[in-house]
Amino acid sequence: MLRWRPILITGLVCAAVAGLAIWLHAALVGHWLQVHTGIINESGPYYGFWSGFGSDIEEFGILGAIGAAVYQLVKKYNCHEPGCWRIGNHPAAGGQFLLCYRHHPDYRGKKPTHELIERLHRQHQEQQAALHSKLEEIYDRLDPGRGEAPGQVVPGQAADGVTTPPRREEQAAP
Repeated sequence: MLRWRPILITGLVCAAVAGLAIWLHAALVGHWLQVHTGIINESGPYYGFWSGFGSDIEEFGILGAIGAAVYQLVKKYNCHEPGCWRIGNHPAAGGQFLLCYRHHPDYRGKKPTHELIERLHRQHQEQQAALHSKLEEIYDRLDPGRGEAPGQVVPGQAADGVTTPPRREEQAAP
């Protein structure tokens, strides 16, 4: 597998060496760069640099911070498979990971079809129904009187079991 980091570093080093060679040996380009960065043709040594090109160092720092923030934002929504550059918009492992369709275990490297979406939706509904029925069993064991007999009205509830707020005259009564 090809590694991009060493290639990028080598390219940057070569570009820096080429830039230095142009600066030192090419008279027209080197002189142009010296004038436009402000390191010659001024009242004192490096005065032109610090009042011209060198004053932009802070702006480069700000741009670097913005670039780092954009990178972190992209990294947050990127597929969690190492080395994958795609957007991860399919949750896996209970939402712990965001994966692209190529790395999600349910999709097996193919885009989800309508049938797969329906099957996964049915499985999710069945899991939720099983969870709710299990919770109902636990609630019934903890509070056996919770399931009141139909027709029996509990104070503060209407006959259909909906709780209604007290009327104003009931609130005002001492």
